[in-house]
Amino acid sequence: MMESVPVIILCGGKGTRMGDRTIPKPLVEIGGRPVLWHVMKIYAAQGFTEFILALGYKGSLIKRYFLEYDWQSRDFTLALGNGRPQFHAPNDAAGWRITFADTGLETQTGARIRKAARYVRTARFFATYADGVSDIDLHALLAFHRREGRLATMTGAQSFSRFGVVETDGAGHVTGFREKPRLETLINGGFFVFERAALRYLEGGDDLVLEREPFSRLAADGQLAIYRHTGFWRAMDTFKEAQELNTLWEQDAPWKVWRD
Repeated sequence: MMESVPVIILCGGKGTRMGDRTIPKPLVEIGGRPVLWHVMKIYAAQGFTEFILALGYKGSLIKRYFLEYDWQSRDFTLALGNGRPQFHAPNDAAGWRITFADTGLETQTGARIRKAARYVRTARFFATYADGVSDIDLHALLAFHRREGRLATMTGAQSFSRFGVVETDGAGHVTGFREKPRLETLINGGFFVFERAALRYLEGGDDLVLEREPFSRLAADGQLAIYRHTGFWRAMDTFKEAQELNTLWEQDAPWKVWRD
């Protein structure tokens, strides 16, 4: 029997580098769907359908998106007078259970997870950002976490350089160019697994940043493992990156691990 593991998704950021402040970044669309939806589909396609959304900036719009999800995304017939629509198309999010947790407007990532974790009833939970997509094998990540026996596991991913690289022969001659090559060093890929006991590392104020003191303390105590993901991974931090993901979606989205 598959272990039930809830997923905390950090949805509170303002997305100041996206250029559009009318909606929260999790609702920026990729292929006509919010990037948050894509992240949730990655988990749901692998059997993890209990979500806790840690809301902040314009969280009411995220609530509204899912409250209106049925009639916005499905064909239906409406008999005027009784107000109850008859839906025809299947619900592509059937079975999802979503808890909407208001974690504060200015709250940082570590404090958001601590606040959202009050809705976790299991021994361990996933956590991730609302703007990163990947073809990650979540079952392999979970199995790795169990084998390592640490309180927390982060995913290490390989990113691409923002700039092209000039290759030389060391004697002042250019021998070639590489356009935004893949970096060898690992970066934080944003797919985490935590044991409930890890929450003691998240105690503090609303200014607690997960990626700073909590991770440093976990690492110092030998309680932070890293799962190496060698497949596709992208984060959407800027408008340009959103455009790139839209282009990939139109071609053959590598993170689409679900069937239509």
